[in-house]
Amino acid sequence: MTPRAATDIEIQDENRLAELGYKQELRRDWTVLHNFGVSFSIISVITGITTLFSYGLNTGGPGVMAVGWIVVSVMTFFVGLSMAEIVSAIPTSGGPYFWAAMLAPKKHAPFLSWVTGWFNFVGQFAVTTGISFGCAGLIATAASIKTGFTATAGQTLGIYAAILVSHGLVNTFGVHVLKYLNNTSIILHSLGVGSLAVAVLAKAPTHQSAAEVFQHFYDGTGSSPSPGWSVRASPAYVAICGILLSQYTITGFDASAHLSEETHRAAWSAPIGVLMSIGVSALFGFFLLLSLLFSIQDFSATIDPSQNYGEPVFKILVDVFGEDGALVLIALIILCVWHCGLFSLTSNSRMMFAFSRDGALPRFFDHVDARFHCPTRTVWLAAFLAFCLSLPSLGSAVAFSAATSIATIGLYISYALPILIAVIWPKSFVKGPFNLGKFSWPVGVIACGWVLFITVVFCLPTANPVTSQTLNYTPVAVGIVAVATLSSWVLWAHRWFQGPMRQIDLEEVTTEEQVLDTTETEKEVKTT
Repeated sequence: MTPRAATDIEIQDENRLAELGYKQELRRDWTVLHNFGVSFSIISVITGITTLFSYGLNTGGPGVMAVGWIVVSVMTFFVGLSMAEIVSAIPTSGGPYFWAAMLAPKKHAPFLSWVTGWFNFVGQFAVTTGISFGCAGLIATAASIKTGFTATAGQTLGIYAAILVSHGLVNTFGVHVLKYLNNTSIILHSLGVGSLAVAVLAKAPTHQSAAEVFQHFYDGTGSSPSPGWSVRASPAYVAICGILLSQYTITGFDASAHLSEETHRAAWSAPIGVLMSIGVSALFGFFLLLSLLFSIQDFSATIDPSQNYGEPVFKILVDVFGEDGALVLIALIILCVWHCGLFSLTSNSRMMFAFSRDGALPRFFDHVDARFHCPTRTVWLAAFLAFCLSLPSLGSAVAFSAATSIATIGLYISYALPILIAVIWPKSFVKGPFNLGKFSWPVGVIACGWVLFITVVFCLPTANPVTSQTLNYTPVAVGIVAVATLSSWVLWAHRWFQGPMRQIDLEEVTTEEQVLDTTETEKEVKTT
């Protein structure tokens, strides 16, 4: 079969990638819709809202959930604007760590790239843990609705392992069908979730009032005889902790950057993918969240673990549709969450592949399977690390919320560092087609300020009293990442890590050396 001739757009994309120092290794056959779809699927409002709905109800209640969603959506869009401007200028799979190196002064570039890369690295597989472990929990809970079955921590972990294996297999052998699964995911997360929200509102026997949804504050952070944090500290403390539901949900839109080397017209498509995924997710998520909050039939029963099947969303669906109808909708939710985890692993593998290509990970992972055009080794590395992060769930009831906090903080720190660099050293920023112009600096400052705020907030304790079972392990985990990253840099990485390596230049040097060696050999033969 005669190879298809490259189009002008493909040539431009490959030339731009070559300017950044890399050759085209991944198959570039994704459109702007596919690029948007990956981030939209990873954000997956149904995933974040369903898996953290209990957390939201108990940490501020409906009022904080509804108003917090609006605030978080607006502030996250500022982060997205800055990221979109950067990815337009630097469309590579490396994403944030590559941006940090390109935007920073030369003497600081390796260090800032190293720090950004490792926070993004940890945040990536922590997001996969939050998504796929949440999916395992939903499956285990669904099985209990009509059977009375109660899954142990070990059984839930086994379901989680099976989900990760399924994601790994599709990403390994089915990379050519990922874009079709992407289309399916877009339909499920838009039409499917939209239909679910409409159906819940239409079928609910009664509805909560607007005052009960937007003004009802509830503090379930205490455990008898200890009061909740609104008594021990203040309602504001509980409210700011409660925005984790919204912020965790609208996370993962850097996937549009990580898939840029596989996207046509990446300098335009990737920034559009970032902003569209945030905007559409914010609107869909708000509608879904309100439909669930307005359809609560009995608030006390919905937050009571002994009556809500372990998932308040499931309680709402059962109250509205009955057990059989609820199970049909729960199957839709689980399918959406499965797709979300699938593309999270896809995004992870591309970032890890790029990180290895630049020498931060062992070069063993710098490999693209010639047959499947897929970084197979990093696919399974991402799955393995995501599984390891779930192991504390065997001994701690708060491990899942800690994983979501780690994911949120890790990713947002990696988003903010390149933005902060562009704010501090704007002259190093050669902008691409998507350009904020004079608004670039103030938008960047707002984005960095917001990330600093949520980094502090999500490290705070959210349960009272604080025990080994209720301790927020997020600052411990984030501290370990920070200490490991900085100490590894000081001890050895500063000696050899130079930031992103220009692959094409290295190959040209190698080729020139080979030519010189061959010429010298020929001269010696002739002389002899």
